[in-house]
Amino acid sequence: MLSWQIGDVKVTRVVEMEMPIPYHPTHAFLTEATPQALSEMPWLYPHFAAPDGTLMLSIHALAVEAPGLKLVVDTCIGNDKARGMLRGQTLQTSFLAHMKEIGFDRDQVDAVVCTHLHVDHVGWNTMLEGGKWVPTFPRARYLIGREEYAHWKSVDAEEQQEILADSVQPIFDAGLAQEVEMTHRVSPEIRLMPTVGHTPGHVSVVIESKGETAVITGDMMHHPCQIGRPDWSPAFDSDKDASRATRKAMIKDWADKPILVIGTHFAAPTAGHIRRDGTSHRFEV
Repeated sequence: MLSWQIGDVKVTRVVEMEMPIPYHPTHAFLTEATPQALSEMPWLYPHFAAPDGTLMLSIHALAVEAPGLKLVVDTCIGNDKARGMLRGQTLQTSFLAHMKEIGFDRDQVDAVVCTHLHVDHVGWNTMLEGGKWVPTFPRARYLIGREEYAHWKSVDAEEQQEILADSVQPIFDAGLAQEVEMTHRVSPEIRLMPTVGHTPGHVSVVIESKGETAVITGDMMHHPCQIGRPDWSPAFDSDKDASRATRKAMIKDWADKPILVIGTHFAAPTAGHIRRDGTSHRFEV
């Protein structure tokens, strides 16, 4: 498993599934990301794109070990949950076994942060036990964005309400949920930062320890090509203008600084630094 050290904080990538997305001209993940357009960013190859336009993505959690804290950032899709993105199928993965291998057994996790409440970021909040959805991490406090939660509770979309019902509401029922603001500080080394646009309450996670800095992106960007082309937005960004503005601001702020950028959906090697590249930027790994 990939891991990175930021001062006293260790971050480990725990993969649920790799997700290569082939290019299709009529229903592309990113409409502008044609094979020709991607070829203009040669730094994407071979890790993040293929010559035929396939985009390499990953669904993974980030296990963060800080002094006195074991934190899970984003909890993927989860087992036993039939979802549209899986074409109605369910997963049966060894995700929890992999978490245990790195010392993040279910009862060892102190806190969970979901950067937002989409299907592939909340799934392992809960697990099926005795026919009921129960908290996967029974000793953890689940930090739920107040604005994000309020938004999705009010949205009349069947699958999103199903996601809240099986992956969020049981956390509240168990008394483990803590609604927080978008600037919440999780620990002396870890804080949330608003990066809105993909969803109204979207946050990224900032790690600062011993003069070193890293950022876990969440879905403020899904693929490194958006570093070179921050105007590219997927159809499921809630507010495309806001997401573009967020990416442009963050890329400008992080460029050419010793800030480790850890992409929540970036394929291996997943983390790197943003560098100026002519009039644009590139991701250096």
